[in-house]
This record gives sequence, C-alpha cells and structure tokens, in this order.
Amino acid sequence: MKIMVTGGAGFIGSALCRHLVKDLGYHVVNVDKMTYAATEGSTAMLRGSSSYHFHKADICDRDQMKSLMSAEDVDGIIHLAAESHVDRSIDGPGAFIETNILGAFSLLQAGRAYHDTLPAGRRDRFRFHHVSTDEVFGELPLEGGLFTEATAYAPSSPYSASKAASDHLVMAWHKTYGMPVVLSNCSNNYGPYQFPEKLMPLMILNGLEGKPLPVYGQGTNVRDWLHVEDHARALALVFMRGQLGQSYNIGGRNERTNLAVVEAIADILDQEVPLKSGSRRSLITFVGDRPGHDLRYAIDASKIEGELGWRAKYTFETGLKDTISWYMSNQDWWQPLRSARYAGERLGKASS
Repeated sequence: MKIMVTGGAGFIGSALCRHLVKDLGYHVVNVDKMTYAATEGSTAMLRGSSSYHFHKADICDRDQMKSLMSAEDVDGIIHLAAESHVDRSIDGPGAFIETNILGAFSLLQAGRAYHDTLPAGRRDRFRFHHVSTDEVFGELPLEGGLFTEATAYAPSSPYSASKAASDHLVMAWHKTYGMPVVLSNCSNNYGPYQFPEKLMPLMILNGLEGKPLPVYGQGTNVRDWLHVEDHARALALVFMRGQLGQSYNIGGRNERTNLAVVEAIADILDQEVPLKSGSRRSLITFVGDRPGHDLRYAIDASKIEGELGWRAKYTFETGLKDTISWYMSNQDWWQPLRSARYAGERLGKASS
C-alpha cells in the first residue's frame, strides 16, 4: 500500500510517516510545503528508503496535488497539513483560512478526481483520512463531561473555526459525492520533534536554560495529553479499518492543568539537571491570558478503543519522561529552530 501523507514534515505527520514506514512497512509519499514548523530532521531517518518519497508542494495547488497522486499511484490520503498554532491564528487568521479551509477543499477535489480514475477494485479500497482536533468542540466545564463523536461543534479561535470548517467539508464530500472519507479528532499531542513554540518543548527548553516558564492566566486550563506515537498508531488504524463516513476521537485519558504540566516538567528537570540553587518551580511566571482560551478539553476515546482495539501505551508520567529525555539528547535538532530569527517573540508564549 502507498499512502500520501500531507504535512508529513510536521510534528504529528512525521511521527505518522515514521510509523507507517518503519513499523508497518507501507510506502509513504510525504507532501509538505515546508513552512516554519516543518523540519527535515524529523524524517531524516527515512531518507534513502525505497518506501519513502518526499515532495515539497502546496496542498492549495489542486492540479499539482492531482498530478502527484497519479504519478505516485497512491492508494489513499491521510491529510494532516494545517496551520495549527492558536496564538498565530489570533494574530494572523488569513493563513489559517487559506491552508485549513481552502487547502482541504483543494485536496478533496483533487482526491475526488483521482479517485474517479482508479479501476474498480482500487477505487473501492481508496480512503481519504482527514485529521482534525478536539478544539472544534469548544470547551468543557471543569467539573465534568467528555467530548464524544456526537458533541456539537463550537469553535472558539480562528484556528479551531478553520478546522471545524474543513471537518464539515470532508463530511459533506462524503454525503454529496460519495467520497470515501474517515475523520479523526485528537487531543493535545506531545513528544519528540515538536516545534519549540508549543507548551511542553518550550517549558523543557526554558527550564534547561534557567529561563522563565510562562503560563497563561493562573494555569487552570485543562488539556488531555496524548503522546504523538500513540496518536500515529491510532491514525493508521482509523485509516485502515475505520468505518467510512465516521469520525473517531483520539485521546490519551491524561487530563492535567497547564500548571500541573509545567510543575511536572520542572520537577523532572530538577532531578535530571539540578539548578545551582533553588527549584525550577520558582521560574514559573503567570502572564496575561489569551483571547478565547478554552477552559477544558477532554476526549472520550471509547469508540476507537471498542471498534478498533486501540489503547494509548504511554501514561502521562512515562510519556513526559520520554519526551524530556529526547529533548535533552537532541539539541542539534531543536537549537537551530530556537535560535532562528522568527522564534524570538513567539517562543515567549506557550500554546495549549
């Protein structure tokens, strides 16, 4: 099987490419525009493999997407390419509308045209898997409740609104045109190769350097944390075995407040590389909250667990230790990103 992965040089996309090629033995066609958050190093171990092809291309170019699908003779598409940073969407929503909505439309149209050219047997096996976020559902109260596949959409930010729009396009293409789609909505991902502006890597790297650990508001916002390698396994399962026209929520069942996450990172770093004096918890600083900051996200993963037999392998504790160890051992990957000219102001805030 040959699978086109869009956004395969990003954080989640690269983990998926590595899993598909190294663990499952599939052929992968990685299509990525290589914007600021894409890194060549995250798929460096796949270069030279006959099972991996990379194309620098923009999903908004419908003709190029159709040509790539035909030239590579792909058997399906897993679509992850997206703008995904909430703070960036607040400051500049235009890129999110273009990539997340118009890009999804372009890829759906290209995929639909390509699908129609396939012989009957391969046409029946073809799938388009759209990867989305739990942020499309809005927020939950602190005292209880979980997002299910039936939860109504109520996005709060330009980012989540753009992803909600793309989700609706995907399902409409299934109902109107018979496009063979599956959809998944995931909780907050963390793990190796995550861009340094995100919450966990930012706190890890700032902590290693003895810099402030900025937390929005009072740090009471709650997120469900999912290790990226657990997510990659789930994505492959949904793509291969998910029911067409259905959505699947993917979560780690690891709810933590943002403050608890930062405190846990500080404590592990204190154990691994103690400061000359004091604890890294003293570096925690509370900064003004961002607009539209959802209070709580939490995923009910019962559907994917029951139908497809998926379970998260990482607990929050084992996943966090693994992640911190990776960043401590891979300075060559993150240091150039952290030092880049565009990183300065952005890396002063954490997205969650």
